[in-house]
Amino acid sequence: MADPQPGYRPAARWLHWIVAAVVLLMIPAGLIMIRDGISRPVQDALFLFHKNMGVLLVPVILVRILYRLTHKAPPLPRTVPGWQRIAARLSHVMLYLLLVVMPVSGFVRVRAGGFPIELLDRLGVGPWLPKSERVAEVAQSIHAIGAYALIAVLAIHVAAAIQHALIRRDGVWSRMWPPAGPGKTRAVRPGR
Repeated sequence: MADPQPGYRPAARWLHWIVAAVVLLMIPAGLIMIRDGISRPVQDALFLFHKNMGVLLVPVILVRILYRLTHKAPPLPRTVPGWQRIAARLSHVMLYLLLVVMPVSGFVRVRAGGFPIELLDRLGVGPWLPKSERVAEVAQSIHAIGAYALIAVLAIHVAAAIQHALIRRDGVWSRMWPPAGPGKTRAVRPGR
């Protein structure tokens, strides 16, 4: 049997799964809170959750990006085809880009719209932006387009992870799972 494949370090795994869990909670909250016919108390609770989880997520995203820039990703197994390597690289770039665009556009939309971000307000952080309906509208459009782009890229990312875990069984999934796992994954069987 071949040597175990290198996996992500525990810090990278924890950062990945924390961001994943929060984003997977924020997406349905964001989609539901803007629908017509939602009761005002539910809508208010979802807006509070969505805005303030975004505030909490920003430092985690920044730490994750800094960690990724300073810690090289482990190599993919040799059995992963070239086109999948390119697709993985592109999807990761898109995910990181969207993880920056979404909170920035959300912040601009809320602050330019003249609305509070309760957690930042309690911390004494000023609005940073003057009220502007035009800026708020542009930011809202970017946030909405970004949300659907994020959903699409996440769907591809999850589908690829499932394919590697259940069909190919090539060790790619175990590079990131479990969150606190060791830095090595099981050996890749030759010929798979």
